[in-house]
Amino acid sequence: MSPVFLDVLQISALVVALVLVHRPFGDYMAAVYTSKKHLRAERWIYRAIGADPDAEMRWTAYLRGVLAFSVAGMLLLYLLQRLQDHLPLSLGFAPIPADQAFNTAASFVANTNWQSYSGESAMGHLVQMAGLAVQNFVSAAVGMAVAIALVRGFARFRSGQLGNFWSDLVRGVVRILLPIATVFALVLVARGAIQNLSGGETVHTLGGAAQRLTGGPVASQEVIKELGTNGGGFYNANSAHPFENPDGITNYLEMFLILVIPFSLPRTFGRMVGSVRQGYAIVAAMAVICLAGIVAVTVIEHQAPGAASQLAGGGMEGKEQRFGIGGSSMFSVVTTMTSTGAVNSFHDSFQGLSGGVLIFGMALGEIAPGGVGSGLYGMLIMAVIAVFVAGLMVGRTPEYLGKKIGAREIKLASCYILITPALVLIGTAVAMALPDGEEAMTNIGPHGFSEVLYAYTSAANNNGSAFAGFGANTTYFNTTLGLAMLLGRFLPMVFVLALAGSLARQRRVPVTAGTLRTHRPLFSGLLVACVVIVAGLTFFPALSLGPLAEGLSV
Repeated sequence: MSPVFLDVLQISALVVALVLVHRPFGDYMAAVYTSKKHLRAERWIYRAIGADPDAEMRWTAYLRGVLAFSVAGMLLLYLLQRLQDHLPLSLGFAPIPADQAFNTAASFVANTNWQSYSGESAMGHLVQMAGLAVQNFVSAAVGMAVAIALVRGFARFRSGQLGNFWSDLVRGVVRILLPIATVFALVLVARGAIQNLSGGETVHTLGGAAQRLTGGPVASQEVIKELGTNGGGFYNANSAHPFENPDGITNYLEMFLILVIPFSLPRTFGRMVGSVRQGYAIVAAMAVICLAGIVAVTVIEHQAPGAASQLAGGGMEGKEQRFGIGGSSMFSVVTTMTSTGAVNSFHDSFQGLSGGVLIFGMALGEIAPGGVGSGLYGMLIMAVIAVFVAGLMVGRTPEYLGKKIGAREIKLASCYILITPALVLIGTAVAMALPDGEEAMTNIGPHGFSEVLYAYTSAANNNGSAFAGFGANTTYFNTTLGLAMLLGRFLPMVFVLALAGSLARQRRVPVTAGTLRTHRPLFSGLLVACVVIVAGLTFFPALSLGPLAEGLSV
């Protein structure tokens, strides 16, 4: 069976699985966030935190809840790292240095999971479980809550109320993330991923050297890092490590977990606004961009130049034999087009143009399909931009889902789409101008520039993966990348919630003959064009200095 046929089969199987769960899972999430009932476990949590789950919130109160919860989580995670040598299950590891602890706390609270450390040789089991894994759950639930708040902004009229943050947060964890994570953790254990509290075993390699293999609660963390589009690995090798990702089947399951919520949330959106066709238009735009990226990287890697590559059947450098080119290429695109920092191959060894596709996928804002929650609200922001562009073309006030898109709404959407490009381009430019940037690069020329550009693109878009040829564990990069992660996560949420509040206060605009039909393929095509053009015009100069220059010079 040819490798190309296997790649097509693997892509097709993933698409079919996502199509099959799209409707039931999307409907289930809509039911979760619109239900008037609270589970007993949820009521216990509300009493413990002193929250009234039935109290409606305006966007300012909802935002205060998001920020207060995230600040508390960041402080707790920072303290766990700094005090880990005094905690149980520390495995004898020293406290994490202050700048690295700040970077890691910012990273996991911002659903980025950028790691400038090797987990198996730096973090004790308690910090991994009570700190990192917990944030994997709650940071994902925060993103879903903000997305649902924006959906309510479109669905409601003349209210200004966006629901209750604490209720949305708890339901996201208890009813969606925890059940799925529990089931699939057992599946990973059955396939060979490890789950224990072992301090590790010393083994001897074929060459006679001794090596320490650290154990730990790996499978449980692996599942939520993918399901919540987090990405932080228990081991430094991340999802390329056989203890995290044992074989081709688990590789497929992990890609499915990464995509299942982002590709199902548009159905939830359609249900909540009363038109499932609106959700189909959004998910179609996401799918077109994602599939284009997967095909592009797979083809480029199969056509890698050089005698060694041709003998290996393509660009196998930096890839796991058990996954091959297809499984590695798919995984790389799936993770960079969502906010998932997991890697099962060495992105630094990809072809120049492949690296450009991966950076471009993140630069789009990770909305195809994007992170858990963040992908949906990012694509809805782009839908607002798309109807505005359509309105300019026909000379009509733009409308979307019965809401007028006026000056206030466009200003908020514009601020949203300008944040991450500013963080990426300014951060990259400053780093390249300072000695710190040059010292962190392990390569020179366009490839070295790509390493720095990739790092800031990954941080500001809350992805968390790296080219892996970049030495980021310095005070400068721990601090600046940490700030990029926080600003790239929470500033957009400010504008999303402000937009949601503005939309929820509006009256319904009646549909007329001149109203743009936003549930049809024409709108999906316009949406794809807006996404690509906005990101392309912003990042093309930087991409031309790095991955494009490298790829075209071969």
